[in-house]
Amino acid sequence: MKVIFLQDVPRVGRKHDIKEVNDGYAMNFLLPRKLATMATPKAVAELELRKKEIVVEREVQENLLLKYLEELKGKVITIKSKADEKGHLFSGIHKKEIAEVMKTEHRADIGEEFIILEKPIKEIGEFEIPIQVKNKKSSFKLVVERI
Repeated sequence: MKVIFLQDVPRVGRKHDIKEVNDGYAMNFLLPRKLATMATPKAVAELELRKKEIVVEREVQENLLLKYLEELKGKVITIKSKADEKGHLFSGIHKKEIAEVMKTEHRADIGEEFIILEKPIKEIGEFEIPIQVKNKKSSFKLVVERI
């Protein structure tokens, strides 16, 4: 039986794949758990349309990310955190926190996976934070201040 996978199924198929599987496997496992649907001509046509939409959507997202990358070049982002007298933070600043501040301060929705940070920032000061989207690189200055 031919099925269209609705989700990734390890060692069987990936989302949006059309594959031939055993009838029993499809009827007893994939279909009841909504992991796949039968590959009818109508469903295959809808899948092709959806794939085209996904490609266009991905292109738009990449262009938007590159625009954000250019806008952030040379910007200064400030994060305030609790620290002791020596300047050591009580909790480190991670990529997720940096991404949230970029989103609120500069309206730049750059995912944390694009921020290059080897380890969490654990002290007060100024840091140059690199960002890389595909082969385009940029950076911004992060200022960590004590509350």
